[in-house]
Amino acid sequence: MIFPCIDLMEGKVVQLVQGREKALEGGSPEEMLQRFAAFPEIQVIDLDAAMGRGSNDALVHMLASRAATRVGGGVRSVERAQALVEQGARKVIVGTAAFDPSGIRRQWLAAIRDAIGRERLIVALDSKAGRIVVKGWRESTALAAEEVVAELEPYCAGCLCTCVDREGMLRGTDLDWFRRLRAATPLELTAAGGITTLDEVRALRDLGIHAALGMAVYTGRLSLDELAALA
Repeated sequence: MIFPCIDLMEGKVVQLVQGREKALEGGSPEEMLQRFAAFPEIQVIDLDAAMGRGSNDALVHMLASRAATRVGGGVRSVERAQALVEQGARKVIVGTAAFDPSGIRRQWLAAIRDAIGRERLIVALDSKAGRIVVKGWRESTALAAEEVVAELEPYCAGCLCTCVDREGMLRGTDLDWFRRLRAATPLELTAAGGITTLDEVRALRDLGIHAALGMAVYTGRLSLDELAALA
């Protein structure tokens, strides 16, 4: 499956390079919904909430109520996850709060799972320089995604795996990393970060991995019509 991305910052749809520098702004959230109407599910990330500097709750609520969405960014409590589901989110993505320096937070993940259902929970494995990063990709842990992904199987339906080193750079993604992740778990995996060509999307599909697409779509490097046909 292919998931077009709507990333929100300060009330606008944006694309960042490696989670730091804003590279461009897209159309309004309503316009992006129309552009992505051919796809069965959309990924929505509240970047302000992820970075702990506010939120875009009203826009997230609007998007989740009007389209099938998987929503993340700043989900740090059971109550927040439940609220997103009540607003219409099909799945909820958790990242920072799922980890501490020594490993995964099993009790916290179990509480989220029990509150919204394992089938609705996605854990974000954001990797930079081989290590999982948190807090808007600004802090590195000692954990490698390939080493912990199997431990997440009791808690979630899948993982969103972002190659932060390649994010927003339009230089291709790290297919070898995704192959290692695929070999490590039967969980549903979604790849993100640097995916630039249809060949990469096809290679991920052949591995049984979904693709979440941002910069390549917003810049026109990837055609929505071709992606919809491939999907």
